[in-house]
Amino acid sequence: MIALLRGKIADKQAGKVVVDVGGVGYEVAVPVETYSQLSELGEEVSLHVHTHMREGAISLYGFHSLRDRGLFERFIDVSGVGPRLALTLLSGMPASDLLAAIRAGDSKKLVRIPGVGKKTGERIVLELKDRLGSFASDEDGADAGTGAVEEDVITVLISLGCSADAANKAVRKARQNGVPAEFETLFRRAMELIKR
Repeated sequence: MIALLRGKIADKQAGKVVVDVGGVGYEVAVPVETYSQLSELGEEVSLHVHTHMREGAISLYGFHSLRDRGLFERFIDVSGVGPRLALTLLSGMPASDLLAAIRAGDSKKLVRIPGVGKKTGERIVLELKDRLGSFASDEDGADAGTGAVEEDVITVLISLGCSADAANKAVRKARQNGVPAEFETLFRRAMELIKR
């Protein structure tokens, strides 16, 4: 599974970039915000990648931040939302605005994004509203690094068999109890809370 690509920009077009890593070119689909931050051809780039496998095809989706990749992965967990629509969502408005709209239960803002219907917007809000506690946003005044650590802990907890809801609640509760955003400390405390 490819999680990170670091190399030179071999080609870039709206919505995608080819990253040359040791002579191998990886085509990566990217949202508008990531595309706008890309350097010129031949310059170095580092992207957090989601590898999506379906029916024998492997597609790569790249993001400048772990937060954006995590949000993309949350979107594709929603019933009826595939990688293309998730990328459209992240291209339709800044991630901080998406987070604010979902947390506020404002599906109307999501429906303004081309390709997002009323039912899909409502489903996204319904399924994600209480599952975004670990994501830092500019409006929260939270440190993006802190959100990344929390997201990493949640990901590991889920990979160990914990439900996404329980993992989110445990990490949120640990942070509210003053546990620092250090991976090992936060992970151990969240595990203790889940076992209770």
